[in-house]
Parts: sequence; structure tokens; C-alpha cells
Amino acid sequence: MPQPSSSRLSSRISCLLVTLCVVGFILFNPASCLFLGTGGDHVALAEDGSSISDSVEEILSLTPLIDGHDDLPIAIRFFYQNKIYNENFTFDTELMGHVDLPRLRKGRVGGTFWSIYVDCPGTDNNFTDAVYYKDVHDALQQIDLVHRLVAAYPDDLELALTPSAAVKAHADHKVASMMGVEGLHMIGNSASTLRLYHALGVRYVTLNHNCNNKYSDSALPADAPFWNGLSKDGEAIIKEMNRLGMMVDLAHTSKDTMVDTLSVTRAPVIFSHSSAFAICHSPRNVPDDVLHLVKDNGGVVMVNFYPEFVHCGPGINPEDATIDDVADHILHIAELIGWEYVGIGSDFDGIPIVPKGLEDTSKFPALFEILMSRGMTVEQGRMLAGENVLRVWRDVEKVARKMFEEGVQPLEDTVKQLQFEM
Repeated sequence: MPQPSSSRLSSRISCLLVTLCVVGFILFNPASCLFLGTGGDHVALAEDGSSISDSVEEILSLTPLIDGHDDLPIAIRFFYQNKIYNENFTFDTELMGHVDLPRLRKGRVGGTFWSIYVDCPGTDNNFTDAVYYKDVHDALQQIDLVHRLVAAYPDDLELALTPSAAVKAHADHKVASMMGVEGLHMIGNSASTLRLYHALGVRYVTLNHNCNNKYSDSALPADAPFWNGLSKDGEAIIKEMNRLGMMVDLAHTSKDTMVDTLSVTRAPVIFSHSSAFAICHSPRNVPDDVLHLVKDNGGVVMVNFYPEFVHCGPGINPEDATIDDVADHILHIAELIGWEYVGIGSDFDGIPIVPKGLEDTSKFPALFEILMSRGMTVEQGRMLAGENVLRVWRDVEKVARKMFEEGVQPLEDTVKQLQFEM
């Protein structure tokens, strides 16, 4: 009897594998079809039998992948002193760090919130106005930097001031560019400054960075909690953010601040770059009881990639963190409260080490492939990629319109009486 050719044998083996896969799918477990291939090649399959890579392509084509927190602006300040017009700034080829145009394109990034970051003033719990003057000055420089960066690369970046603008930018094959201010210390104790930031395009403000301020307590302050959550001024500034249509970001806040904010806000909140406390007991992460409050609020938790926040605990070395650890956090949140309430907030260019497999922005599709291999559907992947944060943004705008209709007035600053000399 003649021996079959290698191609014919491969074909017969493939048919046998397909048959076994279908039988296994029907009788036992859809995961039996996870990997299927011919001639030694393995093609990852989703639970519905489609190619995982094709499913990821579908997700990222239909929905903008929106990163909730990208620290490129502070990296530009650190490495290039905000100078983007000389030959040393090679954004269109390769930059130091985790982010540049080629890697954004390879990673299928559809939008990002560029972080407006200025370090805490380092004055313990001194919240007087004078402490923050330089912070406001530097924050304005960083906002200007983002505007200049977008203008310098019009074929690749587009400023997006609304959810619909972000979706349109993605449809036009550009990276929708939004801004988030990382800490209320940068408003200089002034609601007027907050409003001007919104007018300049800022669409979320994180209540704290690693310091307490006039409004709230941080998760990682040098000092103990000062307010045990929100202060009265904090409650007022939350209301003003709701009125403006500015998203409230609870990354970096203490648990008490999280709970207080969720009890007073009229609009959904975001955690722009935080992970699950149940997996990694860092105060920067979100405890399960707070996750349930986020679901009730309609908010979104955008998972951070920093190894210290995704792979920690006694005897655990954060430097051993991998892409699977990040997937664990996403799946924990999704399984606990639903896929409608989880997103991605990498913290790229703001973290000194990264998980293996998530070295830079080019690796986002690999994360989606891992998640699909672990049971995520295309619909759930679209929620994770961008639909959830876009929904929150739209709902925040709806609350602002309602407050306008109610006649809610802007929060006014306390201004000292001027003294005139004759």
C-alpha cells in the first residue's frame, strides 16, 4: 500500500482534529478547541471557534482601544525639556520609554488620555494657596505640550473633546488625544483653575497623586490621612466637576476617599489606572467592596500594568510580573462586577518596570489575545477596549446637561478683599 504524502497526511490529521474538537465542544468543554493547526502550526481559537487573532482584529477595528493613563508628556519633559521641534525628538520613529507613534500604531491604540502630571509640592499637610503656584504653572506647560504635540502630528493625533470626537478620530485612523490632570494639587485650591483646565481640553482630574490636599486623602501619602476621606471642600469640588462634565478619577485616592466620593457624586467615576486589591494588596488598588460600589455608580476601573500593583505579596518579586498577571486583574474585576465596568490604564512612560509581555504600547493586542484564550468574547473585548470608558464619559456629560437645566451655578472661589491706598 503506498504511503500517503505528507500534505495528505497533514490534511487527514487536520480533519481528525476538527472532528475531535467539535465532539469535545458539544460534549465537554469549548476550551477543547483552543488550539488547532496543521503541519505543526498552532492557530489560537476563540470559544466560538474563530481565530483569536481575527477576533482581536475585529475588536480593535470596531472600537477604539482607549488607554486611561499614558505618561508620555512627563517623559517628554524629563528627557527633552518639552522641546519637540528638533531632531532629538523622534516621536515618529523611536523614543526612549514605552510610547511613540510606531508602537502606538502597532499596538492598535485608538485613543489615550495623556497625563498632565506635576509632582506633589512636598510640604506635608500645608494646603495654603502659595504652596501650589508652581504646580499650576507647570501643569499649564504640560497642557500646552499636549496641544503642540497634537498640532505637530496632524496625520496621527487628533484632540478629542467629546466621546463622539474620540470615535471619529479612530474611524479616521488617528489616535484620539485626551487629557487628564493627575492630582487636584495642580488646580491651586481654585475652582476657577479647574474650569480653565476643562476649557483647555482636560476631561478628567485625579483627586490625588501621592499626597493629601485640601480636598481629599491620598492612597500613598507621606503622612497619615488628614481628612479621613473627602473634606467639605472636596464634596464641593466633586459637585463642580459633575457640573462641568469633568470625569472624577479615583486612582491614587485612599479607600475612605473612594467611598466618600462614590456617596456624593452624581456622575459615574473612573479609576484611570488602578488594579484589583484582592489579587495584589496595594493601597493603590481597588478593594472588592469598593468595586461593588463602582458597579452601582456605573463607573469603570481601568487596570494598571505596574508590576508593584499587579504582582505583589510576601515572597513575590514584582519584577517577575507577566502579561498573565494583568489579565488576572481584568478577569477578577469582570467576573466580580461585570465586563461593563473594566478598562485599561497602562501607566506607560510613568512606570520604571513593566510586566513581561507588556513591554510597551505595541503589546496591547497580545493582552487581548490572552484574555480571549481565557474566555473573553468579542463583545466583552469591545467593552474593555473603549466602550466602557466612552459610556462613562457620555453619562458624565448627561449629568452636566441636567445640572445646567437645574440652574446649578459654578463654584466660586474665596477671594481676599482688595485694599486700595489713596
